[in-house]
Amino acid sequence: MNLPNILTVFRVLLAPFMVWIIINPQFFTENGFHESWVAYFAGLIFVIASVTDFFDGFIAREWNQSSELGGILDPLADKMLIVGAFLALLTIGKISIWAVYIILIRELFISGLRITAISKGIDVSASWSGKVKTVTQMFAIGFLLMDWIFATELLWLSVFFTVYSGIEYIVNFSKHK
Repeated sequence: MNLPNILTVFRVLLAPFMVWIIINPQFFTENGFHESWVAYFAGLIFVIASVTDFFDGFIAREWNQSSELGGILDPLADKMLIVGAFLALLTIGKISIWAVYIILIRELFISGLRITAISKGIDVSASWSGKVKTVTQMFAIGFLLMDWIFATELLWLSVFFTVYSGIEYIVNFSKHK
């Protein structure tokens, strides 16, 4: 286990904890916390987990600590965090079911495509649009958790980049096939 993998495992552990906080605000409010603090706490957990996503990749590249385990765990941890947050937000009624549906379908399809590509020796590193997709999804989740202005618009912008990057993956896979 190297540091990037430890950060990834930490993200895997934070994801269900964040989901639980989002869908169980009454645990906190019944114990004297204002409901806004529940959002802040869930947001803090999400930000910490999101920052580990950046640092695990950065450290793996800069310190030459990339590993096969990290290559498998990192995308899984990302999906657990992002999809978990979107499903929790759907559960509490803060997000459109259509946005979640589009994001889930893309994630499932591209995950299957990535597995196929890896088995055929095709490079599946994240493209710029995939990175933009991830960043806009993370910002959308943060804005939705905090009930900030333009949260819904940011969500739909992230849906656009989700679809765009999915199409880009399909086109690139088709070129290599």
